[in-house]
Amino acid sequence: MKYGNKIVFSTLSYQYMQRELCRSGHFDCGEVEVKQFPDGERYQRVLTDVDGREVVLVGGTISDADTLELYDLACTLVRLGACSLLLVIPYFGYSTMERAVKTGEVVTAKTRAYLLSTIPETPMENRVVLLDLHTEGLPYYFEGKTKAVHLYAKPVIMEACREIAGNDFVLASTDAGRAKWVESLANDMRVNGAFVFKRRTSGEETQITAISADVRGKCVIIYDDMIRTGGSLVNAAEAYLEAGAARIAAVTTHGLFSNGGLDKIERSGLFSCVYSTDSHPNAIGLQNHFLKVKSIGDLLATEILSH
Repeated sequence: MKYGNKIVFSTLSYQYMQRELCRSGHFDCGEVEVKQFPDGERYQRVLTDVDGREVVLVGGTISDADTLELYDLACTLVRLGACSLLLVIPYFGYSTMERAVKTGEVVTAKTRAYLLSTIPETPMENRVVLLDLHTEGLPYYFEGKTKAVHLYAKPVIMEACREIAGNDFVLASTDAGRAKWVESLANDMRVNGAFVFKRRTSGEETQITAISADVRGKCVIIYDDMIRTGGSLVNAAEAYLEAGAARIAAVTTHGLFSNGGLDKIERSGLFSCVYSTDSHPNAIGLQNHFLKVKSIGDLLATEILSH
């Protein structure tokens, strides 16, 4: 197989992902000098020649600062002569702010896509790879000649589920809104799927009213595309245990674990373990005996090599 002359760069937060890709031997590793000035401004300098090269840039929009770092670096790589640019965004921030509900709300997912669409064009193409988006329509927010692709982490999620419980488990979701995705995963793994029905009792609280499948005596693996504080996950686990589940585990693509979310999940005593991919750097920093982290490196490398 020919790997071409692709060269991989990354933002600071995703250097672990850059190393993962380059360690495979398939790609060259690009070097960037980064300094922080006392006033908080960031200095970046691309040290590796990219003239005429196919460039891959890995970085997530995990914060406003990270988004601008990604944008600034991408623009510079194009200016320095990259013949193509592939942005790999393992975690696309603000994905839950994909539409306006109240008058005057900023649709941040759309404005971020607009921003990345203004990166100068390369002679070949500008592409964006997005992983397990919370909302299917987000790739259509990218404009001009920038082509966005939605990549699914299904192979990695399935492998995590098999490690937890082999072939004997029920794959569950935190609510009916994720039922379609969970049903697809369950069908691929030839296991039963389940989801809970919720009724909102106030602006901040919901009540679980029913469960769609029999989980008595079963290991239940709850899949959620993104875990933030863990509140919905804990509520769902309580419902499945009350319905007779023997054991509960959780699997997520994007492990943010904001505001002590992982501690909250572990302290609940409801879960035997949690698995996450390394799409978000928080998961890398928090992995321990309770949180197991699965790499998406091979998945991303395959996608990169296909273009």
